[in-house]
Amino acid sequence: MKLTGKQARYLRGLGHHLKPFVMIGKDEVNEAIIAATDEALTIHELIKVKLQEGCLGDRKDIAAELASATDSSIAQILGKIFLLYRESEDKKIKLPVPK
Repeated sequence: MKLTGKQARYLRGLGHHLKPFVMIGKDEVNEAIIAATDEALTIHELIKVKLQEGCLGDRKDIAAELASATDSSIAQILGKIFLLYRESEDKKIKLPVPK
């Protein structure tokens, strides 16, 4: 799902107060990280992911790889933290509708 600018801004506002659910270290993206991210997205829809000091990969590449593996969208990349969003069946978060 491709987010519009308005939707991404809305999600950034919601994600500002969140604590990171997933931490990525020197092993970078592996099956365990993908499974943990997928589970967190299923429960919460919007999660914050943090890259630890040991992670040497490019933050944009890691965010894109994790988003692709979990079928989610990147709402924000800021420093070593990024927000991922995936709509659930419950639709807890009501996104602004594009015109």
